[in-house]
Amino acid sequence: MSINSTTKKVDSVTVIGLSGKITIGEECKHLRETIRGQLSEGTKSILLNLGDISYIDSTGIGELVSSFTSVSRQGGQLKLLNLTKKVHDLLQITKLVTVFDIFEDEAKAVKSFGSTQA
Repeated sequence: MSINSTTKKVDSVTVIGLSGKITIGEECKHLRETIRGQLSEGTKSILLNLGDISYIDSTGIGELVSSFTSVSRQGGQLKLLNLTKKVHDLLQITKLVTVFDIFEDEAKAVKSFGSTQA
């Protein structure tokens, strides 16, 4: 598997740090299971730190959108942090920058969840 994740709590926001590649197969499954695990624990505010993601394929993009939808359906929010230029360009091309809230600063990202934190 070429993806790793770390999880930490900052206030009531769960920050998931991802590193490696988000591609078809085990990598997408890992992301999906990580998000579902957080939702099953009642987490509603999730911040994905993608600063160490070197590559996302089309399946990985689909998994990000699916994760966003799953979190939203449960009344939560999923936001992105520290996109690499390559990942940001990909989200720009696919127009997904208009879907996701994207941040460069963790403190500002955490603060952006505001009163919707759970």
